[in-house]
Amino acid sequence: MRAIVLDSTGVAFQPDYPLPDPMHGEVLVRVVRAGVCETDLQLVRGYMGFRGVLGHEFVGVAQDGPLEGERVVSEINCSCWKCELCRSGLANHCPNRTVLGILNHDGAFADYICVPARNLHWVPDEVSTDEAVFVEPLAAAFQIPAQVRLESGQRVTVLGDGRLGNLCAQVIQLFGCNVTVIGKYAKKLELLGKLGIKTCLLDNVQPQRDADIVVDCTGSVTGLTAAVRFVRPRGTVVLKTTVVDELTLSMAPFVIDEIQLVGSRCGPFAEALDALKSKRIDVTPLISARFPLPQGPHAIETASTSSVLKVLLDIEED
Repeated sequence: MRAIVLDSTGVAFQPDYPLPDPMHGEVLVRVVRAGVCETDLQLVRGYMGFRGVLGHEFVGVAQDGPLEGERVVSEINCSCWKCELCRSGLANHCPNRTVLGILNHDGAFADYICVPARNLHWVPDEVSTDEAVFVEPLAAAFQIPAQVRLESGQRVTVLGDGRLGNLCAQVIQLFGCNVTVIGKYAKKLELLGKLGIKTCLLDNVQPQRDADIVVDCTGSVTGLTAAVRFVRPRGTVVLKTTVVDELTLSMAPFVIDEIQLVGSRCGPFAEALDALKSKRIDVTPLISARFPLPQGPHAIETASTSSVLKVLLDIEED
């Protein structure tokens, strides 16, 4: 099969990569479309030391199992479901897990991928294939209200105008919060403005330290440092950024101002699918470019440019 593979020499298209063989409990999925995200870019730079097929945001067609012939999306954590964390409801933190396209498991930038049957979610007819590609990052955005209490009128600042920042802002707005997105690029902020979300260019803002909650979606090692400049005493910083670089940060403000720091990762797929089905979240304006699978390396390079939001890989026509 065809695949986009990361190895010690970099990213390359391979036309004859081995077809995956499903293990017990797994389903073979024919990939239709996939999205390039910030984590993919960080993996290319050395994050997690990953080697193999990239990609974890995708929609495909199940080739067997209970959802055979149906469009599906997949949760990315492949957990053992036997350990204490799995049994306690924290399977996403299973110490024995693999992660699609990120940790010891080939990803979705390929014609086929094998995933545990229990990871799959059916895609309703009301959700287009392009929209379905966004389920995984949108679920990550819905993890914020699962971890932090959001109330009407709260002042929430989202740092970062990229793919994830846009989705987090849309989700938080659903809860009646007073959301402001701070970013570097006027065109990206314009998309949020059309959704009624307040925005501000980073160069034009003076931190007031009055935000109840600050969400770091910068994708930069400097994001957490910036977040501390915006959050009020006893406020909350939600950290969504993962980067390969090590962070050097004084923890004194967290102690002095009693700031709560919340790490936030994967989230509920069912809520993301429902939000797309009901059209409460608008994702299609985020699509900046699309490429066929053989141009995957170029797609990844394009996704790393500042003017681009979401890049899709068309594995096959749906």
